[in-house]
Amino acid sequence: MENILDVVIIGAGPGGLSAAIYAKRAMLNFVILEKFLPGGGIANTFELENYLGVGRVTGLEMSDMMLNHVHALDIEIQSEEVREVEFKEELKTVVTNKHTYKTKNIVIATGASPRKLGCEGEERLFGRGVSNCATCDGFIYKNKNVMVVGGGDVAVEDALYLSRMVNKVYLVHRRDELRAVKSLQDRLFKIENVEILWNHELKEIQGEDFVERALIYNNKSNEEKIISVEGIFIAVGYNPNIDYLGDGLDQTPQGWIKTNQNCESSIKGVYAIGDIRDTILRQVVTAVSDGAIAISDISKNL
Repeated sequence: MENILDVVIIGAGPGGLSAAIYAKRAMLNFVILEKFLPGGGIANTFELENYLGVGRVTGLEMSDMMLNHVHALDIEIQSEEVREVEFKEELKTVVTNKHTYKTKNIVIATGASPRKLGCEGEERLFGRGVSNCATCDGFIYKNKNVMVVGGGDVAVEDALYLSRMVNKVYLVHRRDELRAVKSLQDRLFKIENVEILWNHELKEIQGEDFVERALIYNNKSNEEKIISVEGIFIAVGYNPNIDYLGDGLDQTPQGWIKTNQNCESSIKGVYAIGDIRDTILRQVVTAVSDGAIAISDISKNL
């Protein structure tokens, strides 16, 4: 007899892990799938200091704590990549590189990926000086000059992290004020080896085999200049990871999945939680909350 699951959770970041814990406690028949390393993008975060009861910890420490909690409940995360999802019928199908699952409900928790600038040299030199993860690659540039592009929380956090080890950080932002929260800005403005280049944009990344220079321009005066750097960190936002989903779900023009207050999408039994959801705030605490809410609604309706 075919095993019909109560729910398939796609993604093992904070939202997916939270959903798995609540599914386990509700004694649901479920699987949680993750194609990369469990923990999600949180492992690449330098520091978290706003998760209630935890205090200031690194993203890797937070990820380890969450995974330890999940493992203590004997929840096994399946290392599988979702290739196709069919959710238009009452009984839904999730096809991975290893198995095909039949399920009554799906929780989409695949998060978002760093957005690219699209400037010349970005693709060619990615991994050769161009990066979107300061905590992963920052140590390579000890005592060297680097550039961070962006003006939000992630860009400022990257600049703060890098300033501790590099010679100089150039923060390139296309506007005349940052979008990051004030507490981060206050910390940034006190750092002596960070230079903010207001109203500037990155036009070209130059170098033969590795990053050597950055061509930037002032979007007010159109003046161009070249800055010698060995590392460039792109931090200009995120795009939702939705390529495997196909059509059928109501989404914003940017691709974020629209949901109701219970995290249920426009299709009954299909839920979106965490960063992939159309929401005003994308943080660990909101992803964890979404996971709990989605599973609670599923449990109620089974």
